[in-house]
Amino acid sequence: MRFVSAALGLILGGNQIQLKGPVIGHKTKKRYRDLHAFELPGPTRVLEWTDNQGVYVAGCENHKRNEVLHLLLPPKLCAENQGLCPERDFRMKHGGFSDRPVYNLKHVPETRLLVTSGPPGDSLQVWQVAEDSDIIKAVSTIAIHGAKSSLWPKIAVLVSKVPKVLHGARVSDLHVTELESQKTLSMSGRSDSEEEISSLQVLDADTFVFCCASGRLGLVDIRQKLCDSKRVASNLGLGGEWWYAAVQTSGHGPGPTIASLSSNGQLQLTDLRDLDHPVTTVQCSVSRPSPDWELLRVTWAPSLDGYLAISGFDGTVQIYDTTSWERNGSHVEPLFIHKGHLFMDGTEKDVLSLVTTHSWHPSKPRTLLSAAVDASLHVWDWMDPCSSC
Repeated sequence: MRFVSAALGLILGGNQIQLKGPVIGHKTKKRYRDLHAFELPGPTRVLEWTDNQGVYVAGCENHKRNEVLHLLLPPKLCAENQGLCPERDFRMKHGGFSDRPVYNLKHVPETRLLVTSGPPGDSLQVWQVAEDSDIIKAVSTIAIHGAKSSLWPKIAVLVSKVPKVLHGARVSDLHVTELESQKTLSMSGRSDSEEEISSLQVLDADTFVFCCASGRLGLVDIRQKLCDSKRVASNLGLGGEWWYAAVQTSGHGPGPTIASLSSNGQLQLTDLRDLDHPVTTVQCSVSRPSPDWELLRVTWAPSLDGYLAISGFDGTVQIYDTTSWERNGSHVEPLFIHKGHLFMDGTEKDVLSLVTTHSWHPSKPRTLLSAAVDASLHVWDWMDPCSSC
């Protein structure tokens, strides 16, 4: 069976995703070690790493079949001596189709399983990546009882002997489901909030953090009784702001730090041990409030202690060094801005080039992937302007 993309003429097991054209000019060479631009079959909201060389993407468009793809990075980007690797294109290793948009995708570690969610939010889809062919196929559906079709569940994977998926669109319907048996454990009590969840992040096999769109943070231990399982912060949201959060799990600090980003560009750092009192609150240098809060992203660099990236305000991805922030309440400037999605066709497209998601490479400290609503996919390795200071 062959999966063909009309946009790119992609054939599983055959052709490659082609470069749109030269992207490193004399001005960008001073800012990037590497910068490559590609075009996907359609826009994506997910960039899920499988290892240092593979990433999953999936289409997010309504009223069409969306491709779910396993891509391998160009060998040139993975080689120690890039001059010996002329190959500069992504290769598609596996692929399949989804009949609904994919807004969230998680790979289950040490398995060939994927879990996806998206509107309508009445179910999760479980996929299997074939071992002896290039197919990604849907193998089961996990029904979500009482779900509202207007909301879609956020998902995260709990790493354990029995693969489990954490999911929920609201605090009141947080559940943990075993993928094989589909046995479900509710993590919420009757009095829990109806607030919409914007992000979920697993800390270990038993604990996870959630962030509500209002800015409320919560820590859950699935081993505890439901009434005692959450430490929840008071609402942070002000004046209609929407929030998204990510936890820094690496580094040499005293414990994980939560970065909460608002749709107006406010960023708060909170110690996991005291969710009620942010350690630092700053205003990031964003061009305007986010036009789509569901595309807000803040991510911690896995190999650079204290560095994070934000996107979802325009066609840029901004890099910040939180260790350089001197005082609470200040306006902070990014250390680096990737503007490539704004200018790929030679003109500034503004909202039309809104970045949908970004992700740090698991092991290359300054390499990121980013995607935008125009289906562009960029791989870039930025240069620290202070490295020569």
